[in-house]
Amino acid sequence: MTIHMISASQDGQMWDSMRGHHESQLRLVTDLKALDIEHASKETTKHHHDRTVQLWNVVQEWHSQFEKLVTHQKQYIRALNAWLKLNLIPIESSGKEKISSPPRVQHPPIHALLQSWHDHLEKLPDELVKSAISSFAAVIKTIIINQEEEMKLKEKCEETKKEFFRKNQAFEEWYHKYMQRRGPDEIEAERGDDANPKDPISEKRFAIESLKKRLEEEVESHQRQCVQVREKSLGSLKTRLPELFRSMTDYAHASSDAYERIWSITQPQKSNGDPS
Repeated sequence: MTIHMISASQDGQMWDSMRGHHESQLRLVTDLKALDIEHASKETTKHHHDRTVQLWNVVQEWHSQFEKLVTHQKQYIRALNAWLKLNLIPIESSGKEKISSPPRVQHPPIHALLQSWHDHLEKLPDELVKSAISSFAAVIKTIIINQEEEMKLKEKCEETKKEFFRKNQAFEEWYHKYMQRRGPDEIEAERGDDANPKDPISEKRFAIESLKKRLEEEVESHQRQCVQVREKSLGSLKTRLPELFRSMTDYAHASSDAYERIWSITQPQKSNGDPS
């Protein structure tokens, strides 16, 4: 029984320490409500996006490891209970006569410990924690998707910008050479009422202006997406992070209390006549 007493004591100390850490984390994330992002980065960089993906992977692993912890704890106590029950049942021969063996204690001290341990583990709010971690992972995944959409718009803007500069420069060079080849009479004629509506200069300039307008629209769309990503990301974090660490704090507190009660079962009870 001693090894189980030590295990219960150590688990209680661990969860009491975890409770303190999670309470500190809860206070920090609650302060996010006052966070000002006015002077933060205006757009998502590749480095920022990579760190967000890394966070998502860590949260996914966190959920997996927490689930394993809860499952293994319960399986461990159930296995001990099953072993104890098998050893408390008298072994019978093929006939009605029982094999001669020393009398067994039907309710050894470890029985109450394991039963209490089992009952307390079943009452812990582990489903709330798993749900909170899963919800937070979903929030991070949404942020990743929004960031990727923003980065695609940025890439599209860069491509259009390069196309505009290239075509505008080509137009300027063509225009300069074209004007050098034309005589004064041609230029004067085009200024008259019978100007050619399909003037190559007008057509090419219109194409450049259309491309410039498209670039401006794409830049505006990208800037709008940047603002939305920042606002949605911060809003989601302000909501989900306190929920996450509140559930972790509650779980750690419940676990600490549970192991304290389990530990108390292993301690000798004082009689009424004992001095305090």
